[in-house]
Amino acid sequence: MSLAIVYSRGQLGVHAPLVTVEVHISNGLPRFNMVGLPETVVKESKDRVRSAIINANFKMPGKRITVNLAPADLPKEGGRFDLAIAIGILAASKQIERAHLSEYELFGELALTGELRPIRGVLPIALGCKHSGRSLIVPENNADEAALAEKLTVYGTKHLLEVVQQLQRNDYLTPHRQKAPPKPTPQPDLSEVYGQLQAKRALEIAAAGSHSILFMGPPGTGKTMLASRLPSILPPMSVDESLEVAAIHSISHQQFSLHNWQQRPFRNPHHSASSVALVGGGSPPKPGEISLAHHGALFLDELPEFSKKVLETLREPLESGEITISRAAIQAKYPAQFQLIAAMNPCPCGQLGNPLSECHCTPQQIQRYQNRLSGPLLDRIDMHVQVPVLPKQELLDTEKKQISSAEVRLRVERAREIQMSRCKKLNSRLGNSDIKQYCHLDENNKNLLLASVEKMQLSARGVHRILKLSRTIADLADDDQLKEEHLLEAISYRHLENSTQAIQAMGAF
Repeated sequence: MSLAIVYSRGQLGVHAPLVTVEVHISNGLPRFNMVGLPETVVKESKDRVRSAIINANFKMPGKRITVNLAPADLPKEGGRFDLAIAIGILAASKQIERAHLSEYELFGELALTGELRPIRGVLPIALGCKHSGRSLIVPENNADEAALAEKLTVYGTKHLLEVVQQLQRNDYLTPHRQKAPPKPTPQPDLSEVYGQLQAKRALEIAAAGSHSILFMGPPGTGKTMLASRLPSILPPMSVDESLEVAAIHSISHQQFSLHNWQQRPFRNPHHSASSVALVGGGSPPKPGEISLAHHGALFLDELPEFSKKVLETLREPLESGEITISRAAIQAKYPAQFQLIAAMNPCPCGQLGNPLSECHCTPQQIQRYQNRLSGPLLDRIDMHVQVPVLPKQELLDTEKKQISSAEVRLRVERAREIQMSRCKKLNSRLGNSDIKQYCHLDENNKNLLLASVEKMQLSARGVHRILKLSRTIADLADDDQLKEEHLLEAISYRHLENSTQAIQAMGAF
């Protein structure tokens, strides 16, 4: 029978569904047909495969060749199927034995010489292959990434001939051993930021409960410095979290680097980014910045300079922690549990509230500038923090010891341990039933919160944000019960709820 079956995998979001490559050779005029919803790059593989087979000293069958990529309704993209198709043709034409084909999954783009080139999305492939019980053959440059999936036999190869030898003898190649990941690059330390004790305290609370935060203040006050030091006070990722993050980066155009293994991502897109770049999209859908920041931080500097339409796309992912991108032919879901940290000036010239410089903006200009941020988006940001101009004497006092990231990280880790032992989730992700159970207030604190709701005109979402913030502040203080000081501090981070209050607050700063 001139039929061979080879196993490979496609790509659907961060998953790699099994693709069965069926190759049938029959009599008739020489022709190479490929079916199963292949995209242009996959269709072009027939020319790469033909040249690779001939240059590896095999014979390209002069018959009718039909390649079926099943399931037929799953779009196939990229050059990952080249190796599987070539091996299928050699097996169907009986130039190699088919005895061990079912024990492997094959991936790799073929050069015309028969050499294997690396592909994208290897980690999701490895995780899927691991559960199938088969071994994995990938290009040598992808082997380190594939070996991150533990308890999986990975073979890294350079050429089509090496794959043929392994399939014939089953012991030609040596399983790849994972190298020790390189030492992570040192991150900027919080001790490099002088003063700004209130902003540092807010950053610590945000890190402890994975809360979103907006820094607002004149230029040069340290907003970007504070934001860039958030990863240094976050605890290291677990292995499972690292695999999730690596899988997303693996399928993106930037690809995954072992230098970033177990480092929390910090994404900082320019304000000219489109909505597709921010939340993902395209055809087939690719992950955007919010998914690349999964389990890490997404920093949006100069927040009002982003397109309002782009910013509004953040509203649903901030709540749900995931993004679903739907297209006519395919639907992809990507995780997006990112921590939003944003920065903005108080007015177009940036000098509102700066005692060292005069603001020349009119109230209408200030109102227009701040109205670029919609109420629903601001309502979803847990903390609104003013970053004032630092006094000169404090800026030049280099002898004064500043708190380090290591000290803050210890407190953050302790607070997160409390949260995970209590309800297996961080406070920013507490649901309504969780808030009722873990954020109980006594009568005095209820009255205090009700008064704040009326005065600040808070929404129900804003009230829940305050309760979750209070719970994080209490966890940092190692208190089981929410106290008045916890609630007051949490309320203080919601005082920019509307533009009028923001202008008044910054003008009186």
